[in-house]
Amino acid sequence: MTKDEVRIFLSGVCDLIMNNLKRVEETRYDISIKSDGTPVTKSDVFIEDLVRNYVKKELQDVVFIGEESFDFTINKTDNFIVLLDPIDGTENFCSGMKVWGVSFGLWKGELFLGSFLLMPELEIRLMTGDKIVPIKSRITGLSSSITKEVINSMNKPGEYRIVGCAVYNLYNVIRGTYRRFVNPDGAYVWDILPGVMLALEHGCKVTINGRIYDEKFLDPRNKYCVDIMR
Repeated sequence: MTKDEVRIFLSGVCDLIMNNLKRVEETRYDISIKSDGTPVTKSDVFIEDLVRNYVKKELQDVVFIGEESFDFTINKTDNFIVLLDPIDGTENFCSGMKVWGVSFGLWKGELFLGSFLLMPELEIRLMTGDKIVPIKSRITGLSSSITKEVINSMNKPGEYRIVGCAVYNLYNVIRGTYRRFVNPDGAYVWDILPGVMLALEHGCKVTINGRIYDEKFLDPRNKYCVDIMR
């Protein structure tokens, strides 16, 4: 796929989600609790099914890795790989907050093609190839899992924000609204990797599990601690 073809494809996925927001809203408060204690709504499942069907219609030989359907088995492949978090910040979403987002990334084997971060109710989108002028900030954004690691990361004086949406946090550090985003507790690839690739595109320094990130596709069965500096 050319760069233009990738952007057309990514825009198509964004448009699909935005055009179905009324249907997403209808099941916003239809909530179940997963085995890990986190909430999932019928809207999460609806978006994942919607995007999966679109992707499999548009692309041949695609491995689809979505948060709500991934069975934690995957083999190395040279085919297209799609990562999707249908609703990142579900706790916010099902509590009526507008700070939630969709994280989407596309690879061909190990080759990254493009990604986007979409916050439908805030009407914010950042996609591979977009231009931004970074802002300067003193704020550090933190993941919302309050652990000893998160508390320890606040041991220095400064400005901190905990919002509960990785898409929002990643967008802010890329844009410069945060100077740094730290998730010391760990997250899965659908939470962070599309945004991490955008952060690299826009000149951020990315550390994963304490090492400079080498841009390789990460094993979706594992969780990863991320530290991004603008």
